[in-house]
Amino acid sequence: MNIFDIMGPIMVGPSSSHTAGAVRMGFVGRKLLGFQPARANIDLHGSFAATGAGHGTDKAIVAGLLAMKPDDSNIPRSFQLAQEAGLKVNVRTVDLRDAHPNTAVMTLIGERGRTVVVNASSLGGGRIRVNSIDGMESAFSADMPTLIIRNEDKPGIVSEVSSCLARQKVNIAGMQLYRDRKQGLSVMVLECDQPLSEELIDDIQMLPGVVRCIYLDLEEG
Repeated sequence: MNIFDIMGPIMVGPSSSHTAGAVRMGFVGRKLLGFQPARANIDLHGSFAATGAGHGTDKAIVAGLLAMKPDDSNIPRSFQLAQEAGLKVNVRTVDLRDAHPNTAVMTLIGERGRTVVVNASSLGGGRIRVNSIDGMESAFSADMPTLIIRNEDKPGIVSEVSSCLARQKVNIAGMQLYRDRKQGLSVMVLECDQPLSEELIDDIQMLPGVVRCIYLDLEEG
């Protein structure tokens, strides 16, 4: 346990779960899309829906989409800054089944129509969990350098990815595998002990059967 586990993150208030965590959720959504979205539909569930406006949850998520950090003094102005940046935002409340009370579903759309749907929850103390990407289950915090790989569900791909990491002496701290159906598409989530180079990420992206490789390292911004 470190001091941030006790005191919480450096942030613009009022709430680590409703504000700091929400900023991280928006930032992860931006990274998963690959760039700043042109449109964002944000559905707030549970406590987020009930008290999110008062705690600035909606502004915090939008701030993350604009690549702000939890301590950015511009978070309260995020809607104005989004409008200036050409980001159209729609926020509504929803009731999700069996979801954590601090959950948001972000549907992010790029200028050329590229879309990602991210379901994420704020767990307190600025910590988050990504529950699903485009409807496919996941469960990661983005606290460590993380690879999210969408690939064809066929033998050998996990081994090939692991070999790429091993050749660069990257240690895998955790691995999760999900698929929508047999021989359909799978999602591989790998949390790593070290940051990954662009060359390594490109090598993984070029592997046969890999559809898309996304790299998250929130410490790199």
